[in-house]
Amino acid sequence: MSVTFYFMRHAETYLNKYERMQGWANAPLTEKGILDCIASGKGLAMTSFDAVYTSDLQRTKDTAKLIMAQNKVSKSMPFIEKSEFREVFFGSFEGLYAPEVWQSLRHYAKKEYDIDVLTRENQLNFLHEMDSTKDAEDYMTFWLRIEKGLYDLLEKHKETNDTILVVSHGFALNVMMQGIIPDYTYSSPLLNASVSKIIYENGQFHLEYVNSIDHFVY
Repeated sequence: MSVTFYFMRHAETYLNKYERMQGWANAPLTEKGILDCIASGKGLAMTSFDAVYTSDLQRTKDTAKLIMAQNKVSKSMPFIEKSEFREVFFGSFEGLYAPEVWQSLRHYAKKEYDIDVLTRENQLNFLHEMDSTKDAEDYMTFWLRIEKGLYDLLEKHKETNDTILVVSHGFALNVMMQGIIPDYTYSSPLLNASVSKIIYENGQFHLEYVNSIDHFVY
């Protein structure tokens, strides 16, 4: 038996458009985001999904609704919200201009640790250190939350041949794939409404492709 996972990042929101830090903060989908959702949904219209999971943030729920509205072969089903798949919390950096935050992070890493190339672990740990409130999630806090959600999915579906849609967030999905796929080296941000396909078989996760928008049909 094998389980097929389609990991999708939510479509563009206004905070994405304005290049703002967006973790637990939420914003509506832009017009472009809605059109990209429809295009992505049309490209997946003949993929039969057995379950749909989202985070508990509105932008993933809105994305899933638009995607599945285009689907021609899946049965009607409720979407399952999982708070574990929520994006990382950026604490007091939420809503700030992202290029300035990431630049400050690079300066901090160089000054305090003499590090030039930042891993995802470093990014979250250093943002946590830089946050005066210490509300920003460090990497281990974030990963343990993500891991629990993945474990729940696997326990429910591992003895099936199900095809699963998981609509989550850019950083969250990259961390998911980094955690389960051996030698996962993809380092770029995921595109809005993009799909990464993973097969679980014989106790192993295999990456078919990552960050694809080739299926979009406008």
